[in-house]
Amino acid sequence: MAIATKVEQDMTQASFIRKMFEQGIRMKQELGADQVFDFSLGNPILEPPEAVQRALRRLVEHPPPGMHRYMANAGLPAVRFRIAVYLEREHGQAFEAEDVIMTTGAAGGLNVALKSLLDPGDEVCVIAPYFTEYPFYADNHGGRMVAAESTEDFDLDLEQLDRKIGQRTKVVLINTPNNPTGRMYSAERLAELGQLLAAKERETGRTITLLSDEPYRKIVYDGLITPSVFAAHPNTALICSHSKDLGLAGERIGYLAISPGHADRMALRGAATFVNRTLGFVNAPAMFQLVAAECQDASVPVESYQALRDLFCSGLDEAGIEYVKPQGAFYLFPKTPIPDDLAFVQMLLKNRVLAVPGSGFGRPGHMRLAYSVTRQEIEGALPIFAQVAEQARSS
Repeated sequence: MAIATKVEQDMTQASFIRKMFEQGIRMKQELGADQVFDFSLGNPILEPPEAVQRALRRLVEHPPPGMHRYMANAGLPAVRFRIAVYLEREHGQAFEAEDVIMTTGAAGGLNVALKSLLDPGDEVCVIAPYFTEYPFYADNHGGRMVAAESTEDFDLDLEQLDRKIGQRTKVVLINTPNNPTGRMYSAERLAELGQLLAAKERETGRTITLLSDEPYRKIVYDGLITPSVFAAHPNTALICSHSKDLGLAGERIGYLAISPGHADRMALRGAATFVNRTLGFVNAPAMFQLVAAECQDASVPVESYQALRDLFCSGLDEAGIEYVKPQGAFYLFPKTPIPDDLAFVQMLLKNRVLAVPGSGFGRPGHMRLAYSVTRQEIEGALPIFAQVAEQARSS
């Protein structure tokens, strides 16, 4: 076998999300796009806002000299400065341009952060259910993922975390608003998490960095505002992506922001810049760095996603499918009507509906439904959900 044995093994455990998405493409080719209802991939349906379109037009028609050349590995200095100003306004802390590392989306930012922080054998503690790529990201850099269960309604369970954080813990990785659950952690719960991490640092004698993965930070509903994670724990870094809030998933632009209070602030700045280069990213895409700098206050219309959430929730209510109402992101993570989530997802697939089994997120007995789709797709699928749920219960 030409490929690495480890990669071959990892591929067998690879993302349920991509497998279902690729299955959906094949089904649409065979049956017609209007006959398949695909809720597998969180692919933003809303186009980038006008602020993004305007910035792009100007850059294409009047590019600054040297826009497409190499740059410092951490990104364009003027861009980093503007984002630091935005972060200071947003979080109330004294960020400097050097605290901001421009990255190729959140995935790039997470890999840069973990490579910068982990030694072989270090542990990354995550909250289950978790994003399916987290174990692979930790493993990429010699780390090992350890999962702490959340509460029944997907909030932080500090007792579970207390038991999971140990001598080898180097990073606690949270995702808020959460993929796959839509749960947003409150300021009060984040403060309690910070107290726990401070106690664990004293107990272990190690700095524990809180990494907050926040590509859905602006996609929150019902008047909620995502609280600042920097207020919870000084040793914190935030990962931002503009894939969702600006509808730029295909452009791979985001940043890593290091807390001004981090005990190893200067070292982490240097490490992240070095790693951004040596992982092969070199630097984030130049044109979209400039776009991002101009659009920090912009967002897609969140009320559109909220309306889709409410439509889906109403249909699941009628089908008798239990769920926790999402506070943000664009996912539902309901219980499957039978304990075997893999079997239920297969039943849906046979009826032209694609969902992702909760087992892939570390929480069996559930399924993830991405509602970043058209209203017509949700309306077309809801009768099928009701029919298949009834069939599963009676079989």
